[in-house]
Amino acid sequence: MELMKNGLSKPAILRISQAFNQLDNSFDSTSFEKSALTNIENLELKQRVEHIIKALHLHLPEDFNEALSLMLQIKSVWNYGDPDDALSGFAAWPIIDYIAAYGLEYPKQSLEALKYLTELFSAEFAIRAFIQRYPLLCHQYFLNWIHDKDEHIRRLVSEGTRPRLPWGVQLKCFVKDPTINIELLDVLSKDESLYVRRSVANHLNDIAKDHPKIVIDICTKWFETKSKDMTWLITHATRTLIKSGYPEVFPLLGYCKEPKVNCSNILLSQKQLFVGENINFSFEITSKSTAKQKLVIDYALHFVKSNGETKAKVFKIKNLTLNKNESIKIEKSFSFKAISTRKYYEGTHKIEILLNGNPIQNVCFFVKNKFKP
Repeated sequence: MELMKNGLSKPAILRISQAFNQLDNSFDSTSFEKSALTNIENLELKQRVEHIIKALHLHLPEDFNEALSLMLQIKSVWNYGDPDDALSGFAAWPIIDYIAAYGLEYPKQSLEALKYLTELFSAEFAIRAFIQRYPLLCHQYFLNWIHDKDEHIRRLVSEGTRPRLPWGVQLKCFVKDPTINIELLDVLSKDESLYVRRSVANHLNDIAKDHPKIVIDICTKWFETKSKDMTWLITHATRTLIKSGYPEVFPLLGYCKEPKVNCSNILLSQKQLFVGENINFSFEITSKSTAKQKLVIDYALHFVKSNGETKAKVFKIKNLTLNKNESIKIEKSFSFKAISTRKYYEGTHKIEILLNGNPIQNVCFFVKNKFKP
């Protein structure tokens, strides 16, 4: 898979250069390209965005409104790149984020420009600076944008206001209190575009990390429509709550509120292992109900941390429907091979079987660091 940062390498810079050169004869393409390409290969993705923005600022009109006037003509000359290249849209990212870097003193002009340009590359990152500086003004714009005929603009409302947007500046005001965005999401949740509805689901998933009760209440209300699209949205929006075992979410999605099962014969491949080895485990789930039961089976692995304490991480096993008196045997394996995102420490670990978010059985084992005497 190609690295995303390659979406902002020489071909993208040349496309930017060519576009502005067509709009402004005084734009020095040679100088801009030299400036933008300097050291670009040593920079990561977001660093490349900032680097190209600085290069643009050296070569666009000093007056922001003059520079913005050029940007508002960019679609007429824009080279959209290879349609089969998933990274081709990245070339417009620095142009759009330029508005956030230099247009904060001109909120109305800038917001209209972001609305206009967002189809080239989502303005979800750039608009966050304006939300932070002008929250009420932005909200008034968003109340209109959620009804726009362009799905890119409607999605911009949901994605741009996400409290914890990946790669984006965290909107701490919405992390603390997401209430103002609920009326926007309520409209967008019924949007005809999956592109928009997926953003709404991701936005709710952000909120769930800080306010699970708010998300449960919203989804309970929305679930009354009982449409296929809404069911998908709610399932996607509550994925963090499901994984963390938040009890109230399972009945909402049709899983048993109080499952009647027995978990037995939990077995480990070994009681002690070294870092780098696998732990295999198995167990049986048997229904004790006279009716079918819809279940989510996961496991939490309680890892030992550097200070000797443990911290659990939940891993997916499967979703299933268990018939009357039916039994199922489940086998899983976890590798303690060292990876860059997790370090393993010696000590007693625990595997905990979760049923619809609730722990029903556990077993312990010891991990030893083979390199330690």
